[in-house]
Amino acid sequence: MRPLRLSLCCCLLLLIPPAFSQPAAAPATAPTEDAGFKPIFDGRTLSGWEGDPTYWRVEDGHLVGEVTPATLLKQNSFIIWRGGTTRDFELKLQYRITARGNSGINYRSVEIAGQPFALRGYQADLDGQDRNKPPLRHTGQNYEEKGRTFLARRGEIVRVDAAAKPVVIGSVGTSEALAATLKSDEWNDVHLIARGHVLTHLFNGRVMSIVVDDDAANRTTDGLLGVQVHVGPPMKVEFRHIRLKQL
Repeated sequence: MRPLRLSLCCCLLLLIPPAFSQPAAAPATAPTEDAGFKPIFDGRTLSGWEGDPTYWRVEDGHLVGEVTPATLLKQNSFIIWRGGTTRDFELKLQYRITARGNSGINYRSVEIAGQPFALRGYQADLDGQDRNKPPLRHTGQNYEEKGRTFLARRGEIVRVDAAAKPVVIGSVGTSEALAATLKSDEWNDVHLIARGHVLTHLFNGRVMSIVVDDDAANRTTDGLLGVQVHVGPPMKVEFRHIRLKQL
């Protein structure tokens, strides 16, 4: 009987799948939603960024822009990323802004001659929850700084026609419902996607606005990236985990 038992054991071993007898090799890199994104802010210094040190600093690992009662602005001021340009890209970051804050993330932008740290171009708008104003009036919209101004309000899908006229062609939700997904004076996620002439702004996983820019005379396809402190009352805005993926 012993030879029979040995034969049965050998047969059973042959039936066991290889995954049980020998662990499979782990993949060299595990796929993640951030695959291809590279950090462009090191969390320690302003290396690769240029702005007015009166307003910009690094604190607790964050890129901080602050306007105080003693440093009120006469025009908006940006800190500009000098490590490259934004053409077709995705950008991910987190921001936190004070109640009376007003800021923005500019991309595909150009510097304005004679005006230090001033940019003209597409902007993902940011604002805080001011008790004296409607809730988060601007956050998520596409505003062209020093250009065609409002391209798409929060909740809108807009086609900018050849005559530079923004035409609403659809909706991603009401402005009020989308505002309810944003957190006042807390960290919020931003994901910007620019591919060709389609510009999409997502905040906290929700699409806030989409622009299809068919205005060939005024649209831009490449340019600088920067973040803003705005004219107005004292404010503070913070950015962290700034990551860029070129498409």
